[in-house]
This record gives sequence, structure tokens and C-alpha cells, in this order.
Amino acid sequence: PKPVGGVTVNRFCASGLTAVQMAADRIRVGEADVLIAGGAESMSLVPMGGNKPSFNPAVFERDENVGIAYGMGITAEKVAAQGKVSREAQDAFALESHLRALKAQAAGEFTDEMTPIDVVARFPDLATGETGTTTRTVSLDEGPRKDTSIEGLAKLRPVFAAKGSVTAGNSSQTSDGAGALILASEKAVKQFDLKPLARFVSFAARGVPPEIMGIGPIEAIPAALKYANLQLSDIDWIELNEAFAAQSLAVINSVGLDPAKVNPMGGAIALGHPLGATGAIRAATVVHALRRHNLKYGMVTMCVGTGQGAAGIFERV
Repeated sequence: PKPVGGVTVNRFCASGLTAVQMAADRIRVGEADVLIAGGAESMSLVPMGGNKPSFNPAVFERDENVGIAYGMGITAEKVAAQGKVSREAQDAFALESHLRALKAQAAGEFTDEMTPIDVVARFPDLATGETGTTTRTVSLDEGPRKDTSIEGLAKLRPVFAAKGSVTAGNSSQTSDGAGALILASEKAVKQFDLKPLARFVSFAARGVPPEIMGIGPIEAIPAALKYANLQLSDIDWIELNEAFAAQSLAVINSVGLDPAKVNPMGGAIALGHPLGATGAIRAATVVHALRRHNLKYGMVTMCVGTGQGAAGIFERV
């Protein structure tokens, strides 16, 4: 409706989750009763800027600011080196992401959280000079690949450093996507006879050195747990955004996450990482998974370009 206001949130990879946090905060303080929060990203339409950095030179007058200019792939290489994450471990993690995603899709695990959309493609008809169209329905993420193998992943060359370990195969994909959640106060739930899936318990964002931005969740996870008065062992399901296998493994190893609880239905390496949408999409996965598997607490967490980490905790109701 026209009287309803809106706002665009930008925290890069954590934008969708930050939108959820902002909506929850407004409801908590009584400024709203029902809000929609989420994110959208069309990476396929983002123009390639080329190697033409446009930073203000004043930014780099201090040496510690240089890391802001590092590409994400280079930061992943630095995290891999710092965390001693091998190429073999990264490739194995990437393969597992595809296998889990494919298994979840085949079992219909994503059905409840996804809304099929019709995609219209336009093409020139050379015979008539007119524009033709085709329409297809997309009901599942298109990223998971049945032909992925450890041998195939091992053949890929590093793309960011000549002697590096980060490849296209063990990194998240260029993706389009969108996700949204409806948040409501207890009053609105009763008034409109809503059936809530979960309660948004806590949120935390923390800064880290930009040149190793992938470690962000290492700082954000303990903070979110503290705000929720929970222990890591209380969390039953963890959606850790797989920006890169290198940083995902570094986070898992450093925080002590149970690999069986992390991305049971695959992650961004298989499913994609549409930046602004990821937080909302992963939150949707968590709240549906908690209900489907009769679990209590779930967490969404991700690293953020330029040096941040974010984490949010949900409780099934």
C-alpha cells in the first residue's frame, strides 16, 4: 500500500539479515506491528567495473586501511594461509556442499520456503526482426551440480593468486536471488490469527580486519550467543554463508562448530550467494528447518566484505 514506508539497507553480504534485525527492533519498541524484511540481488546484471579503482587517495594515508582495497578472493587466500586450510580440504568442503544441496532438493526440503517464479527471456528473431520471448518457471536454485566431483574440482586453477588454493569451484557463485520474511508483534499475531514459525532472538555484528574479512563470524557468533543467553551447544542448525570454502572452514575450526549442524542442506558454494538477499534466504531456510525437524534454535551467520561478521539467532515457536 502507498502509505507504507520502506528503506534500503546496505551491509553487503549481511544486508538481508540486518533488514530482519531492523524490523524486529522497530516492532520491539512499538513503532510497528507487522513488517516485511528481506533482500534482493541480481549479480548477473551488475556491470563489471574492470581494474579501475576509484578510492579517494586519502583513505590510504594510513597503512591499516590498505586492506579495504583487497578483492574478496585475495582475502580468502589470506584466511586460508592464516588458518592453514589446505586446497584439498576446500575442495572436499565444496563437493559436500553440492552433495547436500542435491540431496535436499531431491527430498523436497526447499519446497515450503520457496516461491516459484516465471522468468521471461527475450531474444531477437532474425527472420522477422521482431523480439521473441520464452517463459520458464524456476522453482529450485539452479546452482547445485550433479557432475561435481573431487577430481573435477582438483583440476581447477587458482583464480586469485598464482600459487593459491581458492578456485571457482570452492568459492560461492555469481547468483540472482531474493528472500523476505514477515515479522509481527505478539499483538498482531493474535489480531490476524497468524501462525509464527520462529522468534527472532538476537543479532550481532562485529568488525574485523578487512584483509581477512572471512573470519567475521568468529567474532559475531559469540556476541549473538551472549545476547541470547545461549551456549553454542544450544544451537541445533547453523546456516553459515559459504562465501569461500577457505573462510567457512576457518570459521568452523576456530569457533568449534559441529560440521553436521552446519549447512545440512548445502550452502552458497552450491546454492549461490546473491549478496543482499543471502541473509534473508538463509533465515528462511533456518526457520523452516527448525519446524520440519522439530529443533529449537537456529543461527544464520556470514562474513561481510570490507571486514565484518554478522550472526542472528532464531527460536522455533
